[in-house]
Amino acid sequence: MSRRHEAAVLASVLLGCTAGASQPPAPATDPVSIAFPGQWAPPPPDWKYPVFFSGCRRFREPTERLACAEFILSDWPRLSRYAAANAALGPSRPGESRVVFFGDSITDNWSKPGYGGFFPGRPYVNRGIGGQTTAQMLARFRADVVALGPKAVVILAGTNDVSGNNGPVGTASIQDNLASMAELARVQGIRVVLASILPVTDDEKGTDGAPINRTRDRPPETIAGINKWIAGYVAREGHVHLDYHTALADVRGALRAELNDDGLHPNAAGYAVMAPLAEKAIAEALAR
Repeated sequence: MSRRHEAAVLASVLLGCTAGASQPPAPATDPVSIAFPGQWAPPPPDWKYPVFFSGCRRFREPTERLACAEFILSDWPRLSRYAAANAALGPSRPGESRVVFFGDSITDNWSKPGYGGFFPGRPYVNRGIGGQTTAQMLARFRADVVALGPKAVVILAGTNDVSGNNGPVGTASIQDNLASMAELARVQGIRVVLASILPVTDDEKGTDGAPINRTRDRPPETIAGINKWIAGYVAREGHVHLDYHTALADVRGALRAELNDDGLHPNAAGYAVMAPLAEKAIAEALAR
């Protein structure tokens, strides 16, 4: 089967999924702040397509949908996103406790303008890619985490699997992918901080004024089940649990209104809540 035929088949199958694509809110226009070379890299400006199949549904023309699917297939883990940044980063300095934050858009956005800044003064590296699922992240774990020689990794993933960004996936597969990342890190001597999936809310509205329904694609009971597994897994394996969900949820279990703008992604106030929790979990992991 040719690559173009393969793309056409995948596009026809995956674009028919009921899961909706998640898009982060538009960031502010202030300059991107990168504390040191290789800390983070924004998506190249010529990347007009998302990195997950359900995102191709936004393109109405069949040729555009096919081009979107071909773009994804050309580099499914999206190893190219951070290749230059990884080369620029270089080895850790003596005595440096490098930490890699590894995840999807909720990690990626932390370094974008308008989201509050990503741990100034810390030797922390951001390797988030918006829209990715745990399978894509597992495929790039060695290049974007292990090869960077961190002391610890903070893994936040799973919400895009729940929403079916790359097609339907069961919770067992999500758990297997998270466990595989943690196991690979442990073998390499990297301490593991595994974060809970964040809550979502249906209380926000889009730019057109219509309500944004997040719980349809990300059912709270599914998120709760995976988070329960995460808590049990880290306790059994001796990793560190980073419970973002409890800190960001309101009394209903939904993402607190003041901490988000689109029902899914934290805003600057949300990251301000998350940052000290991450610092505490990293300190615990490094002390073990």
